[in-house]
Amino acid sequence: MTTALFTHPSSLEHDTSPGHPERVARIEAVNDALAGASYAALTRREAPLASKEQLQRVHGGGYVDLVLDNIPDDGYARLDADTVLSPGSGEAGLRAAGAIIAAVDEVVSGNADNAFCAVRPPGHHAEPDRGMGFCLFNNVAVGAMHARAAHGLQKIAIVDFDVHHGNGTQAMFENDPDTLFASTHQYPHYPGTGGADETGVGNIFNAPLSANSGGAEFRVAMEEKILPALLNFQPEIVFVSAGFDAHARDPLASLNFEERDFEWATGKLKDIAGEFSTGRLVSTMEGGYDLEALANSVEAHTGALMG
Repeated sequence: MTTALFTHPSSLEHDTSPGHPERVARIEAVNDALAGASYAALTRREAPLASKEQLQRVHGGGYVDLVLDNIPDDGYARLDADTVLSPGSGEAGLRAAGAIIAAVDEVVSGNADNAFCAVRPPGHHAEPDRGMGFCLFNNVAVGAMHARAAHGLQKIAIVDFDVHHGNGTQAMFENDPDTLFASTHQYPHYPGTGGADETGVGNIFNAPLSANSGGAEFRVAMEEKILPALLNFQPEIVFVSAGFDAHARDPLASLNFEERDFEWATGKLKDIAGEFSTGRLVSTMEGGYDLEALANSVEAHTGALMG
């Protein structure tokens, strides 16, 4: 089993201001974790820059220009109260999206069985014409549309186990019957979307979890709702919005997952990809704000991908 790891030093240059939870130390912790001998077999790749054309497949109007034109020469600018831009944010955002594009190319070509993008800023809250929730561009949506536009893959599945609902991803695909979006998340919680009654055109599968739910409730949600939906859909490629902020140690939410829960879920999704997608699975990092929990959870997730 060959797993490609896509990273880039620009992730270290996206400065979100002192005290912000989505901070540079997150990617430093992940890089340190994946530098160990257990991960020597990873195929390491540098994330390229996404093009404006690739971003505009999901971000309409002038939104891409709005973000890039507001990158400050020094100090900080904001897309909203939580979503901060610094001089390094433009390149970091373009390479975070570019990582998943390149990862799609890698797994479709057969050069890797699956891939993990260890990049920031995250993406799943970014809507077609609005950044929010620490997210500039919706990385996983950009990757999904690249798989369709560049490789002709039609049946695309996106699974999101971040503690926060991927409102941006849902908004982009809720009227697209060829894209399945499935999410487990704390509910009610930021950003306020993700109710079980939000079903799109029969392609949206939300499995909301009450505060203080743990691994047992997560596994039930996956086994009773998410995995059956994927089996019925039979995707040609599987994407994962891999947020690790449902961990019990995370300060921004109230779920109680452990590393083994992320490892288990990753194995189940890899099985689905193996059955229907010739193993094609691309994962990109979303949330996770306790550094130790994030590093350990990424290790568990990546280890499961490596098999």
